[in-house]
Formats: sequence, structure tokens, C-alpha cells
Amino acid sequence: MSNDLIAHLQDLASDFGALSARRMFGGHGIYHDGVMIGLVSGEVLYLKTDADTQERFRVAGSGPFMYTRRGETVPTSYWSVPEAAMDSPQDMRPWLRLAFEAALRKANAAPVKRPRSSKRPGAKK
Repeated sequence: MSNDLIAHLQDLASDFGALSARRMFGGHGIYHDGVMIGLVSGEVLYLKTDADTQERFRVAGSGPFMYTRRGETVPTSYWSVPEAAMDSPQDMRPWLRLAFEAALRKANAAPVKRPRSSKRPGAKK
């Protein structure tokens, strides 16, 4: 990711709050208040979504970040930012807020409990 794009994202967040970027998996994670709210891959910004926000991104023409695992394409909960949001802090602010709220909901959600396997090593049959 270019330093120019990082600087542009930080400028766009001026009405929202400070953003930081950390290298990860060939791209960068985007953080606000220590919470990962987005990622940049291939010079495209993707923001965190969840069940409460994903439809707004879809209606705006956005799509999910996808990666390939074992030959299969896997969508993520990070969706591209509508193109118009990249034009001004006022246009970007609502999308950053949605991403931050989704990331906080995820961070505060109860952990998913996985069923215990009945075939534990050493267990009697």
C-alpha cells in the first residue's frame, strides 16, 4: 500500500478520528482506537461489516473482500467502500462509523461455544 493512500485515508477520517495502518498478509489492517475496522488490499479499502450493516454496503454497490483457501473462494466480512466515500471526510464518516460499530459488536460478542467431541482420547466407550 502506498504512503499516499494511507495519508489519504487518514485525511478522510478527519471527521471521524485517527486511523492507523499495520502491515498484514500482503496488505494493511486499518485500526481506530485499537480496533481493526478495515483492511487494504490491492489499493482497495474494505471495511468491517456484520449482519446489521452488510445490507447497506450491498445496496451501495460494494462487495466483499475474497480470498482463496484450498482452491475455494471465501468471502469475508470486510466489504469495499462505496467509491463516492473516497471523495470527502463527510462522505467517508458514516461508513467508518458503521465499520467501527460492527467491529465493536464482534469484539464484545460472546464466544461461540463448540460442541465437545464424544471421542476424546482416553475416554471410555
